[in-house]
Amino acid sequence: MEFKKKLLDNGLHLIGEVNSSARSAAVGFFVKTGSRDETSQINGVSHYLEHMLFKGTDKLSAFEVNEAFDRTGAQFNAFTSEENTVFYAAVLPEYLGEVTKLWIELMRPALRDDDFNMEKNVIKEEIAMYQDMPVFDVMDRCRGLYFGGHPCGYSVLGSEKSIDDLTAEQMRGYFGRRYAPNNMVAALAGSFDWDEMCSIIEGPCGEWGKSAAGRELTDCAGSGKSERIERAKLVREHMCLMSAGVSAQDERRFAGSVLAAIIGDDVGSRFFWELVDKALAEAAVMQFAAMDGTGAFCSYLRCGRENVSQVMDIVRGVFRSVAEKGVTQDELRMAKNKILSALVIKNELPMGRLVDLGFNWTYLGQYRTVDEDIEAIKAVTADDVHSLVEQFDLGGFTQFSVGPA
Repeated sequence: MEFKKKLLDNGLHLIGEVNSSARSAAVGFFVKTGSRDETSQINGVSHYLEHMLFKGTDKLSAFEVNEAFDRTGAQFNAFTSEENTVFYAAVLPEYLGEVTKLWIELMRPALRDDDFNMEKNVIKEEIAMYQDMPVFDVMDRCRGLYFGGHPCGYSVLGSEKSIDDLTAEQMRGYFGRRYAPNNMVAALAGSFDWDEMCSIIEGPCGEWGKSAAGRELTDCAGSGKSERIERAKLVREHMCLMSAGVSAQDERRFAGSVLAAIIGDDVGSRFFWELVDKALAEAAVMQFAAMDGTGAFCSYLRCGRENVSQVMDIVRGVFRSVAEKGVTQDELRMAKNKILSALVIKNELPMGRLVDLGFNWTYLGQYRTVDEDIEAIKAVTADDVHSLVEQFDLGGFTQFSVGPA
């Protein structure tokens, strides 16, 4: 493995990890923008804008864009989160240059009024689709309740009203502010020639203008509130719990991941044995989200309405037991092995490696090898996990529930 980097005069970071033994290559543009960078008036614009990039440029139609990707056999897509919008493609090495040129062109889209108006209906259909999925709806609503007035509380999709009210001019203004080169990272992984790819990227991307694309970085301890709504067609209770954790910049993020796996991995965790194995809940999982300047532990539980009280008593008991007695060495070892397996398997492919490469640079401004992350996870101790629980009260959670009447 060989790491390469270059900073253009306009602030665009080019990074690459060359793996000459790989049989594929991957390229991605990581834009440091998401729903937390929006306002209530334009909530949902980041995700909407992700869709619009595939509508083409002044030179390319949407059909021609898809045809160009298909011609190379690329596996391509994009995603938007609370904090990032990422555009990526994995491809045979001989087509990496062609696909990279295509992404460069798409990063400066036409944003035509006609395309904007047509895509608005697609976005509203997507919002409706996810509202019909209780697991997504309850977590989205819980995030808003937990973060309250903090920017991380904005929904990635936005609401039907915010999308209805959004104008193409507002989107173009947001694009000009946020899709600036000094707010982006261009990353490459796998089998490729660094100098060749730099020559492809530097020219056109070097002409992009800078912008003051800042971000409010404040921690959030959570509101601690509890709310419930009823849905007539539901027969199961869906519950989301959120409590405070460490940020993506905190070295204790590795201990946070281990703690979440011990409590709420989908197999073999405390939630699994106490709730799922005993048929009290159909699903009981916990995840740890390390974000820019803040972080949170998030649990999702699904059970019959008649079991809600018992399930919540057990959840509180699990949190209390971890706080009072800590975790066992067996739990620690199994959790670390699960995380390590997932990490290694993911990073064996250039596409999986690309994601970690880009996010490490976006959040930390540094290159981390897979081995460094492996060693950081191996180094987590039971005391590290317990100190997190002592500082961040898992039992002081914010709760949002969606269930039957």
